[in-house]
Amino acid sequence: MEGLNVKKLTITLLAFILGMVLSACSDTSDTSESENGEKEIELDEIIGIEPGSGTMNMAEETVKEYNLDMELVPSSEPAMMTELQEAIKEERPVVVTLWQPHWAFDKYDLKILDDPKEIIGVEQKIHTIVRQGLEDEHPSAYQLLDNFHWEVEDMNAVMAMFGQDEDVEPRDAAEVWIEDNREKAETWMEGIEPVENESIELAYIEWDTELSSTNVVTLLLEELGYDVNLTPLDMGIAFKSIAQGEIDGTLIAWLPGGASTYMEQYEGEIVDLGPNLEGAKQGFVVPAYMDIDSNEDLPTK
Repeated sequence: MEGLNVKKLTITLLAFILGMVLSACSDTSDTSESENGEKEIELDEIIGIEPGSGTMNMAEETVKEYNLDMELVPSSEPAMMTELQEAIKEERPVVVTLWQPHWAFDKYDLKILDDPKEIIGVEQKIHTIVRQGLEDEHPSAYQLLDNFHWEVEDMNAVMAMFGQDEDVEPRDAAEVWIEDNREKAETWMEGIEPVENESIELAYIEWDTELSSTNVVTLLLEELGYDVNLTPLDMGIAFKSIAQGEIDGTLIAWLPGGASTYMEQYEGEIVDLGPNLEGAKQGFVVPAYMDIDSNEDLPTK
């Protein structure tokens, strides 16, 4: 009987150990081994922003062209950023649609995945668009809008001030930036005549990038004497309003990305003053600790 008890104890112990091993192997993890022994990152979704935006349209095309086995999840910029921040805090894999300039690149170590097919990852320029007749009716405002051109680092500096602190308003951040970069701001205003009792209306999108440029330009227009009205609009509505002469201008036209459709639609009805920022880029973005570098590294069907 004693030998039998020992045998039962041994079998029970072996069963317990085997169960622990199988349990460890079956636990959900962020990586797995492929047939050739290479480590694969398990991903099943890409966190996007607002459905119907130019970014999401290009993201959908990218998923299709790369035959990705991932769901593109519509969201919003704040919700997407929350998901990204939580993933980084837990050091788990995550893929989001994001763009540069963005304050997140200053705060976190991020990378935009290479896009060999050049669908979503092509370099972007942000253009200033104004209505026809603005140059004749408000030449000082037109000249400032035409002169305004800054760098990715400038925009990131403004965004970093209000994007990470809810107590800081975009206008306050823009005011600090102007104080710290007065010489650059003066080059945009050089030779422009001040005005009295004139008003101008600018459209913007509730994106940190556009809040940054729009508030900087607004403060400088106010220095020239303008009463500036800011109207938040969807990009398509903004273009339509400018074409119809209801809005004077905007600084939100991402090309060749989100604004290309509207540029074609309203060609000849609006005035393109050219880029106010170059070197912008968007794409699928991951934390630097993830061992992938290209859209081609993402899971495919």
